Amino acid sequence: MSIQAKLHHLRAIQNLLAPYRYLYCVDLEATCDDVGVNESPRSLVVVPDQMETIEIGLVVIDLESLEIVGEFQRFVRPQIHPTLTDFCKKLTSIQQTDVDSARTYQEVGDELRMFAESYLNAAWASWGDYDARQLERDAAFAGCPSLLEGLPHFNARKWHAGLYDDRPKSLKQTVESLGLVWRGSYHRGIDDARNVASIIKEMLG
Repeated sequence: MSIQAKLHHLRAIQNLLAPYRYLYCVDLEATCDDVGVNESPRSLVVVPDQMETIEIGLVVIDLESLEIVGEFQRFVRPQIHPTLTDFCKKLTSIQQTDVDSARTYQEVGDELRMFAESYLNAAWASWGDYDARQLERDAAFAGCPSLLEGLPHFNARKWHAGLYDDRPKSLKQTVESLGLVWRGSYHRGIDDARNVASIIKEMLG
């Protein structure tokens, strides 16, 4: 990719973000299941249409300084499948006790709105579009507004692809390809959100 093309993409991203003071970098973990290679064939306990958020991680970037100025992390108690599968616990490192003692999606939403009052005029970004779809699914299950209702969403993975002319990579591969240091545990909401923030700061810096 030419420097001119890269600058064009960067200006396009900057124009998208120009109306906002803050950018929330968000990552969700959700109930899930898969059949292991050593398992006998079986039906999935949690099918994709019934996945529920069990952790939200959110990191706030001040778009004026490109500094991280806040974080929000909560576990969420699932309603449809309150018992986590072994696959889910292994993938995310989230344990049953974490979600058993957590608040509901609606209650976490109330907490998040109080937190966000300190960071008004915001948009949010995630690595891909999955998180936006999952929040809408959760809201439909719970019969309440989405956790980030009314805030515009941006796909940081598409930004990266445009800037670096790359085929899609996983979040961890992208962090490493940029020469950044991976932080925390993969597939943990708050850690993944921190790494999304690291990528976005690198792209905009």
